[in-house]
Amino acid sequence: MTSATIKLYLPRGDAKSLRTAEIFNWTGKAVAAPRTELEELLAREELDKAGVYILIGNDPSTNAPSAYIGEAEIIRDRLKQHKTKEFWFAAIVFVSKDENLTKAHVRYLESRLLAEAVKVNRFKLDQNQAGGSRLPESDRADMESFLDYIRQLLPILGSDLLTPIAQPAPLAQSGGILYCRIKGAEAKGQRTPNGFVVLKDSTAVLEQRPSAESYPYVLAERNQFIADGTLAERNGFLVFTKDAEFSSPSAAAAVIHGGSANGLIAWKTQDGRMLKQLDEEA
Repeated sequence: MTSATIKLYLPRGDAKSLRTAEIFNWTGKAVAAPRTELEELLAREELDKAGVYILIGNDPSTNAPSAYIGEAEIIRDRLKQHKTKEFWFAAIVFVSKDENLTKAHVRYLESRLLAEAVKVNRFKLDQNQAGGSRLPESDRADMESFLDYIRQLLPILGSDLLTPIAQPAPLAQSGGILYCRIKGAEAKGQRTPNGFVVLKDSTAVLEQRPSAESYPYVLAERNQFIADGTLAERNGFLVFTKDAEFSSPSAAAAVIHGGSANGLIAWKTQDGRMLKQLDEEA
């Protein structure tokens, strides 16, 4: 991803309130707002245009992160129809400042956004895959460029919808991939901007330690991962079916150990150096 100069405008001076975002030399513009300011968002002139939008929220039954991705020739009219959806608490809209986005363009963007969100697999999507549209080669290239800018702006506007859980660090991490091993289980992981990620196909112990009763967060996280399919029993272990992000190395190690664990000691390089040593050497 290339470097970018981003202009954020906060009409109320509050980064959680309604805000707009633009990137230097980009013809697009983003407008985001919490649901509590929906009327102010609908009053914006940008919503007279064609574009794509993302509703961010939580699944009412599981509290898992959820999203709805849509498109419309007039964004305002479509957003009004979503007032009946319970799950969402924020909306992010992307339009073109030069009004060159057509219905075909936004249908293409909607389809690509859905495909990427499914691949990243951070959010439950409250819809089926969109059909998209056929575009000339040059238009497809323009829309892929537009999508690149959306990827850059989404985290700044408060959503990791398109941010891979396991992603290359901007700078090479000391020690590379780290390992957590206990009772035959072996997990691989690395630090991320949000904390720590355990990589797909890692294993955790099947049985929890008796002492885990004193650490309810460990039980809750393991049970949640089992319930949502992130952890599946296989050959006497729990296997990570996808990359899983944690708030810290210790939180990750605790799930793997089945009880409280010090991540700075539990995570080691292939040659046995502890994460604690790597931090001290940095």
